[in-house]
Amino acid sequence: MKSLLYALTLLFSFTFPALASPPATFTEAKVVAKQKVYMDQASSAMGDLYCGCKWTWVGKSGGRIDAASCGYQTRKQQNRAERTEWEHIVPAYTFGNQRQCWKNGGREHCVDDDPVFRAMEADLFNLYPAVGEVNGDRSNFNYGMVAGNPGQYGQCSTKVDFVQRAAEPRDEVKGLVARTTFYMYDRYKLSMSRQQQQLLMAWDKQHPVSAWEKERNRRIASIMGHANPFVTGERKWTANYKPQGSGVVQAAPAAVPRAQAKPSLASAGSAGSAGSAGAVLGNRNSHVYHLSVGCPGYAQVAAKNQVTFATEGEAQAAGYRKAGNCR
Repeated sequence: MKSLLYALTLLFSFTFPALASPPATFTEAKVVAKQKVYMDQASSAMGDLYCGCKWTWVGKSGGRIDAASCGYQTRKQQNRAERTEWEHIVPAYTFGNQRQCWKNGGREHCVDDDPVFRAMEADLFNLYPAVGEVNGDRSNFNYGMVAGNPGQYGQCSTKVDFVQRAAEPRDEVKGLVARTTFYMYDRYKLSMSRQQQQLLMAWDKQHPVSAWEKERNRRIASIMGHANPFVTGERKWTANYKPQGSGVVQAAPAAVPRAQAKPSLASAGSAGSAGSAGAVLGNRNSHVYHLSVGCPGYAQVAAKNQVTFATEGEAQAAGYRKAGNCR
């Protein structure tokens, strides 16, 4: 009976319209993930990513952990242990460090000026609710096999080794974690160490795709416009796998129209006061503006996010701030 109901649910869910476009920012992605992907998972048997805890939704995208539902015991940070946080399965630090923007100014700079980073940060396949304390403890550590540390979080079997800087998730999600990591490295053409590849390939083999992982993939695909090919079986990560990088191409900034590429003579002589339309270009997502001269990010604002101002004063009056990397 349960299998019949599940099949009917899948059939019916295909009739729901997909979103017009994937979320453009991490903030938006968290809300969409709650409403469209994990809306019914707060009380499911699967629970949160690392501990299988149930939770109660709070606000737009937050949650309150039910520690008794999973036997969770706080290690150190009580406030974070009581709430859900949105874990990037592949940490923002990890994928950000492979972008030039991170080297130029860290995460904030990447959010302001790199559309590929914003796409990675908001990619729904890489997001999952998790106990805040475990999310914080995992930090940007690679996944690994952790010897010892039993009962670190009570009955939660995820373990973190702070000395070796490694995190071993519970068995129930090792396959999901591996296939999500493959997806991110493949889609955004990232570089992975051989040791990490070998571990994740082993987890992929040992822990096949579950019914929930298939459903999660279907829900996210209806929003993102594409599935995770490592879940559907279209692709298989091997030791010599070459990442495709399709997400890098799709997230690349559109060319700035020629009329906006150069300021008029008047604007060139007035150092960002009154100038031609397009001499001040804002990003409606980050609320950061760039000048056509002296701001490297000017040519990197995606066409759909562009808003032009005649002067810096006009941009500031609209609530925009100048990009931090302008010379």
